[in-house]
Amino acid sequence: MRIAMIGPFGLKPKGTVAVRALPMAKALAAKGHRVSIILPPWSHPQDWGREWEEDGVRICNVALPPRLPLLWHLIIACRLIRRALATGPQVVHCFKPTAYAGLAAMGIWLFKKLRLTKARLVMDSDDWEGKGGWSEVEGYTWAQRRLFAWQERWNLTHCDAVTVASRALETIVWSLGVRPSRVFYVPNGAMDDEQRAASVSSPAPPRPPTVLLYTRFFEYDLKRVVDIFRRVLAEVPEARLLVVGKGLFGEEEELLALAKEAGLADRVVYAGWAEPDELPAHFAAADVAIYPYDDTLINRAKCAVKLVELMATGLPVVADDVGQNREYIQHGISGLLVPPGDGEAFARSVVELLRDEGLRRRLGQEARRRIFEEFAWDKLVANVERAYRVRG
Repeated sequence: MRIAMIGPFGLKPKGTVAVRALPMAKALAAKGHRVSIILPPWSHPQDWGREWEEDGVRICNVALPPRLPLLWHLIIACRLIRRALATGPQVVHCFKPTAYAGLAAMGIWLFKKLRLTKARLVMDSDDWEGKGGWSEVEGYTWAQRRLFAWQERWNLTHCDAVTVASRALETIVWSLGVRPSRVFYVPNGAMDDEQRAASVSSPAPPRPPTVLLYTRFFEYDLKRVVDIFRRVLAEVPEARLLVVGKGLFGEEEELLALAKEAGLADRVVYAGWAEPDELPAHFAAADVAIYPYDDTLINRAKCAVKLVELMATGLPVVADDVGQNREYIQHGISGLLVPPGDGEAFARSVVELLRDEGLRRRLGQEARRRIFEEFAWDKLVANVERAYRVRG
């Protein structure tokens, strides 16, 4: 099958294309499909006009036009459509129903209605963008928020099928009137052979008991992390908190300031943003990972790649029992789940793991097995193939 995937931005620095569309495309290519990914590299202009092949997938970055008000956006969308249709696709799969991918999807739908293409149109949703969702976090204008909310609903209801990354998104799309037979659950999966090779199961050199926070900071109230770690230190005073990641709006600085205010600064190590090849060393330096997750619409709808990464390396994880976390973690088997917002229960679970090496090992091994066996992309794409056979 000839498949053209259209992304909302380039491979870097945002993650949707690199951690969802690309591994999905590679798994489809491994099954014999011809897959191209068409991208508008506004987020990474260095890729402007570049094309290359990666594990059987053709990656095409359209050229960016001069920055003309309004026309700039329309020209990019037209170039995405033209490049996608040039591949002679039987399926066009658009990732995110908003912004450039959303504009391209609207164009493809119009082409279908005018009988200018027979390609099936599939939408992918990996976040809720509208009211209560990402568009309210990203700092968009009122007009942009209204546009994205309308665009999201329109595109999810004007396509042949929808792939969703979470059970919450599945329910939301049903609520828009899309038949369940046209909605396909495709959570994020294990990335690649390099991730499979990375493991923290080998004995670590002597060091303080280490709790890892691998994060973008927006999923929770920063004060919660400080409160949880303060409770952990009350039981395991030699513990340290290793923080890896960078916030959208400088949240890491606020977290460090809160830790200093609480008198915990000497127990917190901030490693900053880490490139993918640097992550294994950070993961290997930890005994336990924490994944705090407030009970919000954004968190219920999203499918956390960072949680998948942590579990794939064999780290035991403590997470709030919210949204997709419970799809990945089986409590007491492949990690520990705690009631949302319960700082005392969260800290107690972390302390339990820090004190029990055998439990850490068992949970970490099962987490790793579960990700690579039950959430492997070569298994997950079976549902993608089903979506490609549906006509609206």
